[in-house]
Amino acid sequence: MDSQYKKLVPCIYLYKGNAVRDFKDPTVVDISPVRLAKYYSDNNADELLVFDLSEGDAEHEEALDIIKKICSEAEIPVTGAGNVHRMEDIKKLLYAGCKKAALNYSKEGNIEITEEVSKKFGKEKIAACYSDLDTIVENRKRIEEYVGELILVNASVLRQSVDKWDGEAKILALLPEVSLDKLMEILNFPVICGITGYAIDENVKELPAIKSLCQGNGIKVNTLDSAFRWEDFKKNADGHVTVVVQDYKTDEVLMVAYMDEEAYQTTLRTGKMTYYSRSRRELWVKGETSGHYQYVKSLTADCDMDTILAKVSQVGAACHTGNRSCFFHKIYKKDYEETNPLRVLESVTAVIRDRKVHPKEGSYTNYLFDKGIDKILKKLGEEATEIVIASKNPNPNEIKYEISDFLYHMMVLMVEKGVSWEEIMEELAKR
Repeated sequence: MDSQYKKLVPCIYLYKGNAVRDFKDPTVVDISPVRLAKYYSDNNADELLVFDLSEGDAEHEEALDIIKKICSEAEIPVTGAGNVHRMEDIKKLLYAGCKKAALNYSKEGNIEITEEVSKKFGKEKIAACYSDLDTIVENRKRIEEYVGELILVNASVLRQSVDKWDGEAKILALLPEVSLDKLMEILNFPVICGITGYAIDENVKELPAIKSLCQGNGIKVNTLDSAFRWEDFKKNADGHVTVVVQDYKTDEVLMVAYMDEEAYQTTLRTGKMTYYSRSRRELWVKGETSGHYQYVKSLTADCDMDTILAKVSQVGAACHTGNRSCFFHKIYKKDYEETNPLRVLESVTAVIRDRKVHPKEGSYTNYLFDKGIDKILKKLGEEATEIVIASKNPNPNEIKYEISDFLYHMMVLMVEKGVSWEEIMEELAKR
């Protein structure tokens, strides 16, 4: 998110596999941590802060597994905090999918590893939690050089922080329940980059209204600001604009619908795809009845300004029949070879995955699975060496064949270890 925007960031406290109220209140929240993360993401939160309050190695590993699922489900950046003792812990949080990992500056050991982790992963991926202003003042030089963001976890020193901290790193303030007026006052401070904690957690449903209020008070927040007015579109005879809807990850065409001005403005305000139902002659929030909401990722107009292409995060099925897409009646299909790289890789991986579940006699893939991980790794190493040897040959075809062999064996390894192409692509995208 653009650093000029002020962030509204819900917080999840993980303890013994559950989401609990906060640091001091172990009351279990009546929703799983992963579902809670999705709920926050779906309701226009800008980012998510997750504190791991686990005790012991086994519980910590369980928490990391949950954080990985949270990062997969929450379509917003996640900052992981808590239970950091060494660089390895920062690495685990980032490898789990967190956009940032936070050091606890109340622990001397965390302060000492700041330079090391920052140089390893990048300043923008490192945050520092603090509860005592003196700690960050004393470590100002270190913070300026190696920390991208500060997280204030003690609201009682907020005023001191606002008055005395003038470093480059901005402060994300964890706050208890506060009035809207107070929220506006705090967000107006230049040193504050956002609000997190109970003040946001309990008001997530109201985030669109809070953001609207922020805008009214001259505070820049992350909203769906359209580059075009409704008047800029060319409407059909009924005054509507056609909307083609795609899955933002796969580009699969999901459905076609129509918008009037109210539907367009509601979509921009709420972040949920809203249409005009021509049959019912009324506004239609997709998913309001079925729960199959569509959350906006992008809106693009065509060259004639009479059609909108919407890329969305689709919950469940887009079609009222229960199909994922409304386009499922095959009229004609000519045989052709798929050349979309990701689709080819996913298709081959699907076959390998099927071989693992439904073994086929004489299958080389099943031979590798039967021999186990050591055999798979041995073959992968051999194929990597073949690529090196082929690269010395001026004929590029050899490299093509050897890379294909390597990728096949790599996909066998991926299936064996339960890693998907989607996870690989998400990790590459972060880099």
